[in-house]
Amino acid sequence: MENKTLLEVKDLKVHFPIQKGIIFKRNAGFIRAVDGVSFSVRKGESLGLVGESGCGKSTTAMAIAQLQSLTAGSVMFEGTDLTALKKEDLQKMRMNFQIVFQDPYSSLDPRMRAIDLIAEPMRIYAKRGLLALTESEIEAKATSLMDVCGLSPTFKGRYPHEFSGGQRQRIGIARALSLEPKLILADEPVSALDVSIQSQILNLLKDLQQQFDLTFLFIAHDLAVVEYFCSRVAVMYLGHIVETASSQQLYHDSLHPYTQALLSAVPLPDPINARKRKRIILEGDVPSPSKIHKGCPFVERCPKAMKQCSLTPPRLKEVSPGHEVACFLYE
Repeated sequence: MENKTLLEVKDLKVHFPIQKGIIFKRNAGFIRAVDGVSFSVRKGESLGLVGESGCGKSTTAMAIAQLQSLTAGSVMFEGTDLTALKKEDLQKMRMNFQIVFQDPYSSLDPRMRAIDLIAEPMRIYAKRGLLALTESEIEAKATSLMDVCGLSPTFKGRYPHEFSGGQRQRIGIARALSLEPKLILADEPVSALDVSIQSQILNLLKDLQQQFDLTFLFIAHDLAVVEYFCSRVAVMYLGHIVETASSQQLYHDSLHPYTQALLSAVPLPDPINARKRKRIILEGDVPSPSKIHKGCPFVERCPKAMKQCSLTPPRLKEVSPGHEVACFLYE
């Protein structure tokens, strides 16, 4: 694995205004969906971004792809700040990173054939003069991608409703690969699939990573899936990164109380070990992302909270090589 940094996110913030009033609308605050997230992804690795629903994972991915406006921060891709690019330059740069969406049905146009869904990105970029492929070459490449992703080329004339959920996700993956990207933003790519199909898609993504030298930002809430697929993991809570570590470090030596609570809820296949493990139950609900937090965002639910946790936000600090945690217990 190369150590070159492919993607670097610095102090990323995405705030949505809360508007009140029917005629004369006014801002009554902000939803802080992402509130100061920083991380990097090295070429060739798979970084898992995990956390509860609503913690800002998908918003982070949309902001990285410049499909969501940023409130503050920067997104550096191979040293280029995507937020500073003009529209034409951004369109060209987008060939290097593509998204695989969560729902393989709603992300596909129901009126388009499978072959056209996969070929569409290539046709768009060829029309813009950014891709030197003829129509016959585009169709041949789309057909080849179907085969690579485990779909019979004889299915190329079918429409999305004629495929199963797993097959539709394979079409989405083939479409993401059509422009030969370096980075895949996988937004919960298996959560809408049956458990029996999830392993097939994960194995396919692993094979494609080796075959096409891909880098993944893999978003999920299923920690078992992330442990299997990702080499490194970043844990999000309420718009903040609270811990990052290698997959092995995180699952065997987690430090942040929130990470420990998440891992205690992961089902274990061995019933004896499952009975021995102590489940950590967090009290209360996740606070509203519109609430301004002076201290740690997890302080209201943390079983180990101290006085200073309510006064100052902890910084993400490296406590061992490659292992960072935002918690005053390790200051």
